[in-house]
Amino acid sequence: MFAARKELTAEEALSRCEALCARCEQSSGDILAKLARWGICEEQAAGILRHLVADGYVDDARYARAYVRDKFRFSGWGRLKIAYNLRMKRVDNSSISEAMQEIDDGEYVAKLEDLLKSKYRDVKSKPALQARAALMRFAAQRGFENDVAMPVIRQLAGGEIIDF
Repeated sequence: MFAARKELTAEEALSRCEALCARCEQSSGDILAKLARWGICEEQAAGILRHLVADGYVDDARYARAYVRDKFRFSGWGRLKIAYNLRMKRVDNSSISEAMQEIDDGEYVAKLEDLLKSKYRDVKSKPALQARAALMRFAAQRGFENDVAMPVIRQLAGGEIIDF
């Protein structure tokens, strides 16, 4: 029925990782997880990762910059959600902080405004307090900070929603 999977050698795993990293950015955490799934022991995985880093295939700072750009622009995620997901991928905090600097504050607020305007169309028929709560939950789920979201919600509602 199912053929047994052949265990990869360290050389085969390295070759696969190089090909994978050549196609798209990968974090060191992603690579270590893949190597573990492929049955590579921790010692060999660490050696493979060192080789990939030395040859420029894996760079967590470069990965973090690309991840921040993509998740902010294309997925509409806020700083909190992006940073959390990068931490889950084992990217160090200094790389995350540097990458977050690439998000322009004006563009950040404009993205949040666009997202909340879209959501507001769905909730404006609800009572004011429920609408405000729905918008705040939405902004939080997207990873936007409360101190950034509250002024945008006030402006969007134009006084309809009870003041904070």
